[in-house]
Amino acid sequence: MHSTQRLLRRKNLLLVFDAFGTLYQPNSPIPTQYGKIGLRHGVDCQRGDDTGPLKNSFKRAFGEESAANPNYGKATGLGAEKWWANVITNTYQPFLNFGQEVPQALISELLTRYSTSEGYDMYPDVKPLFSMLRSKGAQASIQPPWRWEKTVVGIITNSDDRVPGILESFGLKVGSRRVGSGAQRIASASVDDDISFVVLSYDVGFEKPDRRIFDAATEMLRETLAESGEKAEKQDVDEFEKLYVGDSIEKDYLGAKRAGWDALVVDRQGTHQDDEATKQVDVIRNLGALSRWSPR
Repeated sequence: MHSTQRLLRRKNLLLVFDAFGTLYQPNSPIPTQYGKIGLRHGVDCQRGDDTGPLKNSFKRAFGEESAANPNYGKATGLGAEKWWANVITNTYQPFLNFGQEVPQALISELLTRYSTSEGYDMYPDVKPLFSMLRSKGAQASIQPPWRWEKTVVGIITNSDDRVPGILESFGLKVGSRRVGSGAQRIASASVDDDISFVVLSYDVGFEKPDRRIFDAATEMLRETLAESGEKAEKQDVDEFEKLYVGDSIEKDYLGAKRAGWDALVVDRQGTHQDDEATKQVDVIRNLGALSRWSPR
């Protein structure tokens, strides 16, 4: 369809974000935190500022646990919390003294830290975007004005089930709709959440760039519209432009494109500005630039 015809026909936007690296990031390097917290619980796992051995141990433990219990433990019925407890335990194992065990309090502290905003910083352009989306007045006052009559926001992320809680701990209102959840929601609240649904690789069983995880988000839009009391027939879903925003060219941008979505890479630090691979990629420097985006 010609781009002008698309603009005339579609007045609504399905705006979907990656989570980690796009909306929030660790507030300090993870190996550094593992080192500090380990030392506080009697496990000395780094020498000075050298976190290399700890980083390598984490990578090994993560890989071994992924092989033994795929998809953060869901594939074998272990579950994400026990899966991460195994990763933590095996990360510290090489640094234990004879007869020493990894303290349960250490495991619990790390599980809590990386399940809430305690372990992360939200990028400074995220909350202003959601504040704008909450208010039609704010949408009209920005330059250029937000052009979409209705915006439904979702998340697609390669992650376990901690993501909704992390986002909520930052003060965002996250709907309970997830793939396979069968959640019962208050109909009037469905499209009024800051984030109407979260699509996790943990739930879908496939990771980006697999198109099936993007197809799952389209189905979540259909269910969200149905919950809001609106008709959810195919033509209604097709009235929405679908835009995915992430920080990875391969998993986010190309994955979305191959699934038939529009896509943007957010590159706040200019990491990709001299990269030959990004010459054919649509890049924004911050989420404020979304108001200037139009489908091609």
